[in-house]
Amino acid sequence: MLRLSKKADYALMAMKHLAQRSDRGSSSAREIAEHYQIPIELMAKVLQRLVRGGLLESHQGTRGGYRLAHPATQITVADVIQAIDGPVTVTACSGDDRSCEQFSRCNVRDPLQRVRERILKALGECTVAELAADVVLPASAHGATLHPPL
Repeated sequence: MLRLSKKADYALMAMKHLAQRSDRGSSSAREIAEHYQIPIELMAKVLQRLVRGGLLESHQGTRGGYRLAHPATQITVADVIQAIDGPVTVTACSGDDRSCEQFSRCNVRDPLQRVRERILKALGECTVAELAADVVLPASAHGATLHPPL
């Protein structure tokens, strides 16, 4: 099963929140955490990772907080996930992981690498602006759709 980490979920929620409120300036970690009932410490860590990843800017002071570092149309879901969880992977090994005992005999490594590339392409085509607008794309728009678990 392909699943995002809880931190990646929270990061996407925060990015959508900030995109929807971009005209109002910054939002604090506390404001975002309380709005979505997420522990403040966890939200603060997620937001700091997004700052380190270059997706958010943070400002100190009474009117401080976080805001998008780029227009929401230029930040993809893939950018957010990778800033939080690192590279998207489909299997425990990568194409260059020669430490795997099956490396020389593996017959699914290359096909799974192509699956990974398709997933990254789909995640890279969806922007934070689309999340903020609650855009639902038809199945034919990207050739595939990602469905949340039931």
